[in-house]
Amino acid sequence: MSITLEALVRRPTIKDVAERAQVSLKTVSRVINDEPGVQARTRERVQQAIAELGYQPDPSARSLRSAQPYALGLVYDNPNPYYVIAVQAGVLSVCRETGYGLQIHPCDSSSPTLAAELIDLVQHSRLAGLVLAPPMSERNELVTELVAHGIRLVRIVSSAADPQDGSACVYVDDRDAAYEITEHLIQLGHTRIGFLWGGKSHGSSWERYKGYEDALHEYGIRLDPALVVEGDYSFDDGFRGARRLLALTDRPTAIFGSNDEIAAGVLAAAKSSGMNVPYDLSIAGFEDSPFSKQSWPALTTAKQATQEIAQHAARRLLQEIREQAPRKPLPNEGFSPELVVRGSTAPPRPKA
Repeated sequence: MSITLEALVRRPTIKDVAERAQVSLKTVSRVINDEPGVQARTRERVQQAIAELGYQPDPSARSLRSAQPYALGLVYDNPNPYYVIAVQAGVLSVCRETGYGLQIHPCDSSSPTLAAELIDLVQHSRLAGLVLAPPMSERNELVTELVAHGIRLVRIVSSAADPQDGSACVYVDDRDAAYEITEHLIQLGHTRIGFLWGGKSHGSSWERYKGYEDALHEYGIRLDPALVVEGDYSFDDGFRGARRLLALTDRPTAIFGSNDEIAAGVLAAAKSSGMNVPYDLSIAGFEDSPFSKQSWPALTTAKQATQEIAQHAARRLLQEIREQAPRKPLPNEGFSPELVVRGSTAPPRPKA
């Protein structure tokens, strides 16, 4: 069967698939929805027609025709645009692979009505389940209420080990990675190491601080509270925090920012003060955002596979959806960010 110019220009429809495979619309629908009752040779013919035409089912129309929803929701509240973009890209790639739609829902993680908002979102948008990004994923009372309403979800959380709390998740060992970054600075010869927090509503901030604290303790270095500054995951807070640390009489020779945006703010503050990075001040970040390689000097950081983590979360959610009553709990997956040493860290200058 030949394909007309019109069929090439417009988006292929289910009718085009049926005509090419020489089957009924109902048969194509059964194959798309993986329903039983279709002979293997017919199923193969339909799948071949779908591949040749590049047909992609419309998830919203598919959900309306079926009792099964075919769209996922991604819920986030994060000031770091690089993290958000990477998470979106990871979840979206899995949705495209599996014929699911994706509804992206930014929200206020501190809202007292967040649970009701998300329940309404799932019901009115006919979502099959939710991927919860931090910090919503770390609000236990929110997760409990969503599960109580029958909402399937998978969380992305910061944890040194599998939380084993009965709720599906993908966990990231930020603590060990932060330990490695701090250890790297210590082994270069730094003992005055500043730490700039991310938002305290994020479990990752606490885990990264714990890794910093553990490394100092194990190397016998006293933790000086004056070197620890609270803030958020933002460039501006990195700049302000660095200015505060660099104004100290006994200022740090190295600063560890809880993410790369914070570290970029530190780099700007150091350069505005006429400092030579890394010789006057070593700087380390976290997450390996794109600009960590593009800054000058490039930032030492912890490479976090955010897009891959989000892909695993989406695939795990689809497993949860398809296995309505699994015989045993599915295992949670863990990731460990890796230290990446670049030009922003070096041994401190010898004291005159």
